[in-house]
This record gives sequence, structure tokens and C-alpha cells, in this order.
Amino acid sequence: MARDDGEEFDHDVETAVVTGATGAVGPWIVERLAESGVHVVGVDLERPDGERANAEFRAVDLTDQGEAWETIHEADPDAVVHAAAISGPLDDPGTRVFENSTMSTYNVLVAAGRVGADVVWTSSQAAYGMLFADDPWLPDYLPVDEHHERRPEDPYGTSKYCGEAVAGMVARQYDVPVTTIRPATVYAPEAYRARPQREGFDLESGSLSGNLWSYVDVRDVARMVEAALANADAGHETYLCVADENYLGQPTAEIIESVAGELPDRCDLEGEQAALSNAKAKEHLGWEPAYSWREADDSASPGIGWR
Repeated sequence: MARDDGEEFDHDVETAVVTGATGAVGPWIVERLAESGVHVVGVDLERPDGERANAEFRAVDLTDQGEAWETIHEADPDAVVHAAAISGPLDDPGTRVFENSTMSTYNVLVAAGRVGADVVWTSSQAAYGMLFADDPWLPDYLPVDEHHERRPEDPYGTSKYCGEAVAGMVARQYDVPVTTIRPATVYAPEAYRARPQREGFDLESGSLSGNLWSYVDVRDVARMVEAALANADAGHETYLCVADENYLGQPTAEIIESVAGELPDRCDLEGEQAALSNAKAKEHLGWEPAYSWREADDSASPGIGWR
């Protein structure tokens, strides 16, 4: 297992703004960066309980351009990590989901570009279109990589598609490094026991899953954020963030063929290899997953208390 002491990836960030700081992923990013000595300015809609060393919090509506730009300008960060999003995109009206994601991403990334900060932000596997499709479809090839066509059919996936276009624009217009991370379905340690698909999944009666049974531990997402900050090359780069294996513990190609009735003509999956590829992140960022559902523990989320 890789080191998890906050010093695994060497970067020179002194101050970072982290949006979505009280959400599902943001607290883990705050924790990792603050633990490594970065001064973190956490941003979210509601103030968390308690305090965290090396961190301060600001309550900001990121869909409000003035609030977003003022906050980032005053913080004057070396890096901006945008992890804010509506956590349950199927539980809110599509208009709200789309507007919240696209407006906040535009406001935050442009503000970051204007202050010359390095940018890392979380898109989603939903940008491909399979995750929330009414009728999940087979990818053109397996494993899916960063170059696979994106065909979103839902407001959330479409908002992430738009956000990736904004990321490219910001990198070009402001000449700052922008890294887009596309996580697979994200799980925190305490959620590992809550996967009904792993227990009782039946190849004979199962249906195609929009995430193709790929996943990633939230701690590995935080690690990739830090890896991206340590490898802040010019331009816009996109990386899938996914564990090495599926979470069913069965051969991936056999699972997909059984439930879908076929495989794409090009299928290079071996054993339990994830249907989403993390090869680019391994090669370019020096990152590889450190956590697996097979080694699940009871680590508690930093939560909104920030300890």
C-alpha cells in the first residue's frame, strides 16, 4: 500500500482553495492537503462544526459569480481544487443539477485562472453517458479510456461534459495547468459493507450496470488530487480515477457478456480488471490505487467536523 502520510507526492503548494469542503469527497482532500502542511481554504454552502488545523472555512454560493470570484481572489491560492457538486444528481430536478454544476465550475475555474492558480477539478465517469442512461449501453471498447467518446444522456453527465470544455478553455486562455479527474463510483471506507451488488449478484438475472462495476476509494481520489498538483504540466489533461479491479470479485468480461449478451469487438480485459482504465494516471502521474474493497477497514470520514 502506498504511503498515506500526506508526503507521497511532492508539490510546492502553500495555499489551496478546496470547494465542496463538507461534501462526500472534499473533506478527504482537505484532510490530506492540510496534513501535509498546506493552508487550506475550504468552501461550501454551510459552515462545518469544529475546526481543522491548517484550514479555514468560508460559506460561499459558487453559482454566484461575485461570491466565487471574490473568495478566490482574496485567498490568492497557489492551487484551486474544485470538488463541489450536487451529491445525489438523481434526487434533484435536472435544471437545478445542470445549472449548479456548470455555473459553479465556470465561476471557480475562471476565477482560478485569473489569479494564476493551478487547477484540479472532479468531473465524473458520468460524462461518458453510461452511468445514468435509462438503458445502459456497452462502450465502444473495453477497457474505457480517456479518449472514449462522451455521450451523456442526463443533466449531470452533460454538465460534466460542459465542465470539461470549460477546463480546456481556462487552460488555454489563462495559461494555467488544469487537471480533470474522472472518478469511477466513489466509496468511502465505511460504505464498503453497503454494496448489495457484491452479495447476491446473479449473472443469470443481473442487468448491465452503468458503472460497469468499477469503483474507486475516496482516499485514492484525494491522492490523485495531490499527484496532479505535483505534476502540474501546462495545458489541460484528463485522467480516469479508478481501482484496478471490479467490486464483484468475478472476471469482468464474463460479467459484462453475461448480462449484456455480448462484448465489444475490442475487449482487452483480463481477469477482474476494471472496465475503466487507470493506465494514463499510472504512467503520467505516478499514481496507482492504494485501497481495495478486499482490504476494507473502518476508517471514519473526516466528515463536516474537520476534527
